[in-house]
Order: sequence, then structure tokens, then C-alpha cells
Amino acid sequence: MCRGLVVSVPYRSNMFPALETELKQETLPDPYEDFMYHHLQYYGYFKAERDSLPDSATHQYAWKNNPRLVLNGSFGERDLIPDPLQRKKLLYSSMLTSHLLKSRQLLHNEFGEANPRLREPRDLFGFFSGSAPLQAPRWPIECEVIKENIRHIGNEKLPEIVGEEKGTVVYQLDSVPTEGSCFSSSRVGGKRGDIKELAVTLQGPDDNTLLFESRFESGNLHKAVRVDTYEYELTLRTDLYTNKHTQWFYFRVQNTRKDATYRFTIVNLLKPKSLYTLGMKPLMYSQLDADTHNLGWRREGKEIKYYKNHMGDGLQPFYCLTWTVQFPHDQDTCFFAHFYPYTYTDLQCYLLAVANNPVQSQFCKLRTLCRSLAGNTVYLLTITNPSQTPQEAAAKKAVVLSARVHPGESNGSWVMKGFLDFILSNSPDAALLRDIFVFKVVPMLNPDGVIVGNYRCSLAGRDLNRHYKTILKESFPCVWYTRNMIQRLLEEREVLLYCDFHGHSRKNNIFLYGCNNNDRKYWLHERVFPLMLSKNAPDKFSFPSCNFKIQKCKEGTGRVVMWRMGIVNSYTLESTFGGSTLGSKRYTHFTTEDLKSLGYHVCDTLLDFCDPDQTKFTQCLAELKELLQQEIHKKFSALGQDMDLEGSWNDISLSDIESSTSGSDSSLSDGLPVHLLSIAHELNQKKMYKKKKKKPLQTRKQRNEQYQKNNMIWEFKSTEYAPERAEIASTLQKQPTFFKNSGNTSSSTIKNEKPRMNKLNGRDKGTSLDPPKMTTSILTKNKERMQKPRFTISCPPKRSTNTSQEQPAPDMKPNWSRNTFPATHRGGANVVSYPSLHIYTYP
Repeated sequence: MCRGLVVSVPYRSNMFPALETELKQETLPDPYEDFMYHHLQYYGYFKAERDSLPDSATHQYAWKNNPRLVLNGSFGERDLIPDPLQRKKLLYSSMLTSHLLKSRQLLHNEFGEANPRLREPRDLFGFFSGSAPLQAPRWPIECEVIKENIRHIGNEKLPEIVGEEKGTVVYQLDSVPTEGSCFSSSRVGGKRGDIKELAVTLQGPDDNTLLFESRFESGNLHKAVRVDTYEYELTLRTDLYTNKHTQWFYFRVQNTRKDATYRFTIVNLLKPKSLYTLGMKPLMYSQLDADTHNLGWRREGKEIKYYKNHMGDGLQPFYCLTWTVQFPHDQDTCFFAHFYPYTYTDLQCYLLAVANNPVQSQFCKLRTLCRSLAGNTVYLLTITNPSQTPQEAAAKKAVVLSARVHPGESNGSWVMKGFLDFILSNSPDAALLRDIFVFKVVPMLNPDGVIVGNYRCSLAGRDLNRHYKTILKESFPCVWYTRNMIQRLLEEREVLLYCDFHGHSRKNNIFLYGCNNNDRKYWLHERVFPLMLSKNAPDKFSFPSCNFKIQKCKEGTGRVVMWRMGIVNSYTLESTFGGSTLGSKRYTHFTTEDLKSLGYHVCDTLLDFCDPDQTKFTQCLAELKELLQQEIHKKFSALGQDMDLEGSWNDISLSDIESSTSGSDSSLSDGLPVHLLSIAHELNQKKMYKKKKKKPLQTRKQRNEQYQKNNMIWEFKSTEYAPERAEIASTLQKQPTFFKNSGNTSSSTIKNEKPRMNKLNGRDKGTSLDPPKMTTSILTKNKERMQKPRFTISCPPKRSTNTSQEQPAPDMKPNWSRNTFPATHRGGANVVSYPSLHIYTYP
């Protein structure tokens, strides 16, 4: 800026002694000169004392008002001036006019001669002295302004944590099992003996102490401390047999007062971020309003704050959630919850109604998948319409859905309820889906955690969604049997889609987590279903929030394990605890009806996804490629690189482009509990040293073919004639014709008795693009059932509203046998048998 100002100019303020007295009364400290002094010192251009730089105000006055002091000449004239003062002035003037001292901050006259003063500052921030008074704000002359100086402090008062030392404990659970203990046994009704009264005893009708309770199904509250007349501090119970996972709360209060403002503060939450900071409110339920006005759960609460407290144990910080509320009635019974509860009993009542429905029970079969660690039933629903022929039944693809592997994410159960309501209805679309697919549904994977009010874990003290690869069947039965059921299902038929319903506490809207497909033939196909779902539910589902990257810490999750087993469309559906930021639902909380409607949209999107007219699929795929190109451009632009995407841009790894899912509601696996480590080690040792068995033949037909080959080889070895050997050898090279009997009525059945199992990672035909012929015929047959646009594109409708098609009679039972393949008896004819809807029986 001022490099031309040489630091060693031999000039001092006493160069003009005749002017000192004259200027002493008229010169003031120059703010700009002070700024330039600090500026030059900062950049290292000026290191001398402050008074070694000429005072600009002094010399500006001198040069303006004393023309006789104007210097002319050069260094060559220096010897002609004997006066030392004149010589110094000449030297200074020569330095200013020198090419070695060029600065844009020095002013020049019209003759090109430099004046010894700096320019006025341009485009520089205002500089003021710390000792000078601040300039008052300037107002338009039309505005009236009072003379008072209004100021506020910025510190927001948050409730201070008092604790039970200074407060009064009004509710506290006894002997809650934490980390270090393990589950041993269970009993209907829980602990034996009389139930203790944990709440305080009221001293009379004027005692306004709230009575707390959480010892009911899905309840969670460990302790309540009264710190003021209407203020309470609450401590949540951690997941049983752990020391963490505090998020879900569900408790009851009694003895309320209508006109009072109560404050509740939960003091031991563990997540640093929460939707409560974005406007989410807790849920409240009034028993009197429910009885008199039929009014259920509603969002309540004011002055909601989510903040970090300073009462942690040093290992992990705690966070507080505080809110105020006014109860609607005196002497009311109210409930508070993190989200709309959906208990194990609610599920059982729903399934009982389905089992007792004479129509729904024809196409929905209820079975027991397994028993949980506490002995609770894990239910498995098989939903499909009876097929007309065995070939039609065998050609159906499967869809697997599950929910509540995390017990505190009750929004998953509401989405599941919406799905079941629709798929079990008499809607033409629902009937069409039952014609096309076999639905395997596990509506509650972790009933133990739901019952006891856990947020994330089972009674094993571990997150089940990190243990889908477990070998410990007895310790993690729910996920072990689920994985085993899907493995057997994959051997029987193709699984088009797997989806596990979850909840999310830090992001709004609804979205999916999936897995990137490594097969370039089906590149981006796993993203088509989420994009279609976002078009069918634009005010709830956010496609930009979806993520398809697989992290190492997620290898034990359901979606990754099922994807590695061969299911391309393997997803985790995340529905928020809060609300939507999209469309007509913008800035509103989700209700149970909103979540149930998403279950319908899942069914609707399935029909779009498998429509024989692939216009929508193709358009979504083209849109995905365009979105990916834009994302790649952004990534390379951020790196300062240019890339030509006209060539092999689709060879770029999607994992390098996409961000991680670290922002998801995930928990790292804690490994196995101590008491299970030895069991797992023994099982691994047995598996390691177990002799490798010969791969068993899967079908009776294969066994018969192998038996025929062995007989022919034996005949070949026993014969003594070479011509016979050659004839038998040529026969072995041909396809066995054991079952090729034109007179056998079962030949056509044998030829088509089982569809070829396509492992989706390397199948020859696309899952969604090329449905099997049987499925296509079914779709064509039902194409006129429904005619409804899904989202705006120019393509013909895939179904009409014609409901004249025959529906299965209530008393009609599927004509399926227990075995798919013919049973061969010695000395007897082949017995033809057909596939059953319920292929496997579970304990």
C-alpha cells in the first residue's frame, strides 16, 4: 500500500523551527496519520520511532501557507546551498520526486511534483480512537427520537439443575438393571409380590404435588424431583442392562391444577442435537378430554429449550429438554410422550381383528416367527391372494417388510399399520398387489424392548440392528430367525424389495437409506424406488435426504445384510419424530394419519415400480443420471478440477461422491455382552473345525437325475464290451431323460415346478425392468382394474377402476400342497404335488 514510504527518511519535526510556535496552536492529532503508523508497523515497512515520520498535518499546513518553502532542484544543486536547513528541505523534496519513492498515497500537483502529504483515505473502514467519544447515530430529520439509551443483555436464562439434594424426590424406580447385569428370566406381570407406591402421599386436598407413574407398557421415567411449586426435574431410565440410550419418554401425571404453569425438565438426554431445537413439541394426552370430547394426543408445550447441562459423569455429557405447559382440567390424568405410543398390546389387538375377519384371513396368514428373549411372540404375516395354478403361485415375487427393531421408534409401527390397512383392504390396487406379490411382514421385531420402554436395545442390552450377522440364535432370536426366513425365501423365489421401518430424531421429513449397486447393468436402479416414492408423496418424502453409502459401522444392519444376500432394493425407511418441510405439510408436525398414509404410498409406489409399461421407470432413471451428473460437477468444481462427463462418467464410484450417513440416528455396535463372548467363541470354533459336508441336493428331481447317472456309470464299469461302453458314454453326455415321458401327466408340472432363483447381484434379467412372463400376464389381466395417475409424466395408465373382476370367495381356500416336487416311490407312480403358501413352519 505504502511501500514508497522509505523508513529512514532523515527528517524530523524540528525541520521548521520557525513554524513550530505558529502551528502549535492550530494542529490536532491526525486520525489517518495514526492509522498509517499502525498499518506500516503491522506490515513491517516502518520500524523507527513514531516521531521519525513527518507529521502530515504540520507539513500540510506549512506547504499550503508558505509558498516560499516550495523546493526545486536536484541533488546536483545541493553544493550551492550552504544552509543546512535548506539542504535538508532540498533532500526531502528530491526523495519525494524520485522514481524509487513511488506511492499512490502521495498527492502530486499539476506539474507532476509530489506534495509531502498523503491522500485522504478511500474505501477504508472507519478508524476511531479509543479515547474519543463515539459518533451518535444520524436519523432522518422527520423521525422523533427519545433521549434514553436503551440496551439489553444477551444472556438467556435457562433452568438451573437443582438436583435431589435441594429438591424433593416425588417418584423413583427401585433397582433398575443397568450395565453389568444381564437378563435371566421373565414372567407375565413382571416382578412378584405387591406393587409398591413409588409416588409421594398427598397430605390433603390442597396438596398440589403431581403424582408420577411409568410402570406400564412402553413407559419410561426413572425419577422425578420437585424443585419448586410447579417445577419438576425428570430423569429417564436407560435401556435395560445398559447405561445409555435415553431418548424415549412416556409417563403419567395426576393431581393436576388447571390455572398453573408447570415446567418439566428432562436432565439426562444423550444426543447433542434434537428436533426440539427446530420447533418440535412433546405430546400430551388428557384423559378427561378423551372421555368427554373424544380428543386424543396433541402437541403441547411452550418455552421449549434443548441445551447442554454440566452435571455429566465426566465420561459423556448430558443434555436437557425443558418445556412449560398448562393442564386443561383440575384433577386430571395426563400423559406425556416423545411420540405417539404404539404398544405390543396394540399390535396384538390389531392382529386378532385380522385373524377373526373372515375375508382378510383368506389371504393373510398369521404365524409365529420365533419367541423373543423374554418369550414374547414375534409375529410373521404372509399376505397374498390364492393363485389359480401352481405355476402362477411359484412365479410371484416376494416383498419383505419389518418394523420396531428399535423399540422407541414408534413411528415405524404407524407406517406399518398404514401399510397393513391398505394391503388388507378390498381396494383394487391392494388386490392387484396381492396377485403379484407374496408379502412377508414382521410388524414388531423387538417386542421385549417395546414392552419395557427401551429406546434402542433388546433385553440382551444391544442394538439388534447391528447384529443381523449374529450366530447366537438364543441371544438374538428375533433378527436370527428373520435373516433365516429371508434366506429360505430367497431359495424359493425372488425378493424384489426389503424395507425396515425406523424413526429419526434429528432430521425432518421421511427418507430412505439404501445400498449402491455395484453391477453396472443395473446402475442407479436402487434409487428409482425412492425417487418414485418422493413423487407420490411430495409433501412428506424428501429424496435429497436419501443416502446410499455403506459404512463399515453399518455392516450389521438389516439393509446391508439383506443387500449382501442378494436383494438389490434393500432399504431403511426413516420417518421423522418431527414434521415436514415440504409442500402443503410445510412446518407442521406429522400425525398418525400422515404416517399411515405413507404406508399407502409404499404400496402405490410398488405398483409404479413394477408396471409393465416402463415409462415411469425409464424417466426416473434418466432423471437420476442427470442429478448425478450435477453432483459430480459440484464435487469436481469444489476441488478446482474440470472433468468431461460425456464419456465414461458412470464409472465413477458413487461412494466417492456421496456423503456418509454419519448424521443418521445410528449407534456404534458395542460388541457382545461379556456373558456371551465365551458362547460365541465356542460356536466359531465348532464352525471352524466342522468337517465340510457335501453340498446337499436341493430338489428331488436333482436327486433322481444323480441316481440315474450313478446307475449308468455302474453299468458302464460292469460291461465287458467296448461298443457298449461307447454307447453308454455317449448317453452320459446328453441331457438325462428320466422324466421325459409323454404319457405322464405330471411332465408339464415337473418342467415348471420351481422358478429359477435369481441372485440379484448377477441375474440375467432385471428385477424391475423385466418381470417374469407369469407376472406380466397377471399384470396384463388386471391392467384395467385401476386408472389413476401417480405423478405427472406422459405415459399410459397401468390400471383402471373396473371392479367387476371376480374376488376370491370368503370360504375359498388355496389349493396348495405341502411339497413342490413329485415324490418318487419305489415301485410306484410319481405323485404330483404343488407349492404351499406357507412354505415353512416356525417354532
